[in-house]
Amino acid sequence: MTIPEAGVLLRIFIGESDRWQGKPLYEAIVLKARELHLAGATVLRGPMGFGANSRLHTTKILRLSEDLPMVIEIVDSREKIETLLPHLDEMLGEGLVTLENVRVYRYRGSERAKA
Repeated sequence: MTIPEAGVLLRIFIGESDRWQGKPLYEAIVLKARELHLAGATVLRGPMGFGANSRLHTTKILRLSEDLPMVIEIVDSREKIETLLPHLDEMLGEGLVTLENVRVYRYRGSERAKA
């Protein structure tokens, strides 16, 4: 799979406890991106953060069960990213979605994966 040099970075900021149809929202988003044949997705779990309501989420010892921040990053062409956006509108109750223009320098899979 190739990505054109001019790509788009989609970032989705949600909470770890957010759900969609009985499964974690971050998992549902990644699976939808895969179903739509986007180039790839990465989920990052943050040790601390806050969002629109300013409630602090942290991994500090006394607050281990708090809803930690999650960031999903996906890079692909603008056209491919835009196929995912209507699904995000349906799936997200709360959260932040950003788009940035990026220059893709390199995107390759392993040779073993091709065999």
